[in-house]
Amino acid sequence: MALRYDKLSDELQERILQDRKNHWKCPYRYRDEEVVRRKPNHDNANLWRPAFVRDVEKIMHVPYYNRYSDKTQVFSLYKNDDISRRALHVQLVSRIARNIGSVLGLNLDLIEAISLGHDIGHAPFGHAGERMLNELYYGETGRYFNHNVHSVRVLDTLCNQNISLQTLDGILCHNGELELKEYRPKFYSDFATFDHRVEECYVKKEAIKELIPNTLEGCVMRISDIIAYLGKDRQDARRLHMFPEEPLYSGSEIGTTNAEIINNMIVNIIERSYGNPYLQMDEVYFQELQRAKKENYQIIYGNEKINSIFEMQINPMFEEVYYALLTDVKANGRDSVLYRHHVNYINEITRYGTRDIPYEETPVHDMIVDFMAGMTDDYFVDIHQLLCPTSKYHVAYVGYFEQTGE
Repeated sequence: MALRYDKLSDELQERILQDRKNHWKCPYRYRDEEVVRRKPNHDNANLWRPAFVRDVEKIMHVPYYNRYSDKTQVFSLYKNDDISRRALHVQLVSRIARNIGSVLGLNLDLIEAISLGHDIGHAPFGHAGERMLNELYYGETGRYFNHNVHSVRVLDTLCNQNISLQTLDGILCHNGELELKEYRPKFYSDFATFDHRVEECYVKKEAIKELIPNTLEGCVMRISDIIAYLGKDRQDARRLHMFPEEPLYSGSEIGTTNAEIINNMIVNIIERSYGNPYLQMDEVYFQELQRAKKENYQIIYGNEKINSIFEMQINPMFEEVYYALLTDVKANGRDSVLYRHHVNYINEITRYGTRDIPYEETPVHDMIVDFMAGMTDDYFVDIHQLLCPTSKYHVAYVGYFEQTGE
């Protein structure tokens, strides 16, 4: 079947070119001068490091950023250098979001900062790890763990980076599991409102479903997150020979391949959103996006073989590590694994910053979640072996030469 690639209408292309000739500036672009920080007298912008460039650089130099390279995107149990990890995913999101934002005339530095930071709080083993960590945390504290909220915690609390409100809000509101036909920013400009939104996500189960970014840049990144993984996950599944023959994906309007989905969704969003104070797609494209996402869940994410391994092996390992850390810290305090490999680490990477409350005064269950969410897949496997040497559970990876499809 021939591939389909949409293009912008001639009328809109002519309008955009004329606007550029006239030096038009989007009135809905978030301006650098309006940046809001907890410490307003620090991290002042200059010519070579504008406001949101500072956020980009802060995020990229946080030690947790390195861990993207060994955090699962979707396929956890394969040794394969050609499938996506979170390091690649955030770059793809950034590229797609900047493609859209550049044509719409938005703040590309803000878009990049939100994109690169949005998954920095993700747990090991992808959404399966996130669900298990949430179950354990909620069972002990009555509070919810969500990776988007924890990404904010990593940058704003653990690493204490003085990241802007606009970047943090975009990260908080990025939930890539919830698509909308139209995004209209819900503007606010104070940390009191932001902190309330964050706290609601910890105590109210449905709170993350109610979040809408406060900038158009955040809205662009949010839809780009979905666009980035939708076709890429299909591409990765194919490379792993998950199916004896190619699934019959639907989606005639947006296409079925990664390249088609990215191009056609970008084109439709630009066509419907240029010059407007909102982000929008056609009803048909929105329905096809939802259908494609549902198909991914049915065909890829719901794969019984993979999910059974999580249920039978990895989930019990999460529980064992959680309670081994809890038992160890209660028995050994500052000599525990939690202190030696996490609390001391946090103190080291933030030694030049200031905290209102010392990290050691953090509730123990929060410290355990901070530690476990920050682990890469391989680190989690190693610490499980360290803490639970007699466990009957283990992770068995599919090796490089077991993925031929033969």
